Amino acid sequence: MSGVGVSKNGVVRLVENPRRKVLVHTPTNEVITSYAVLERKLSSLGWERYYDDPDLLQFHKRSTVDIVSLPRDFNKFKSIYMYDIVVKNRNVFEVRDM
Repeated sequence: MSGVGVSKNGVVRLVENPRRKVLVHTPTNEVITSYAVLERKLSSLGWERYYDDPDLLQFHKRSTVDIVSLPRDFNKFKSIYMYDIVVKNRNVFEVRDM
């Protein structure tokens, strides 16, 4: 759990960190705002949609054993998924604080 400790009248409570993470396509400096945008970027890198699991959005690269699995709902696209994409596409994506 991440957050910031805030003191009010001597009582400290944890407030969720207001900054959120975003995935950025570094060659264009574009923030990934939807799966459609992400799919275009991944396709240009040789990733293909993998239609094996109806509960996940998945991509694989033929030249590797790598697979990227994402929740179907983009609102659930959290930093753990972003970092997975970064690790599998070095120097193309990065995660930034918004």
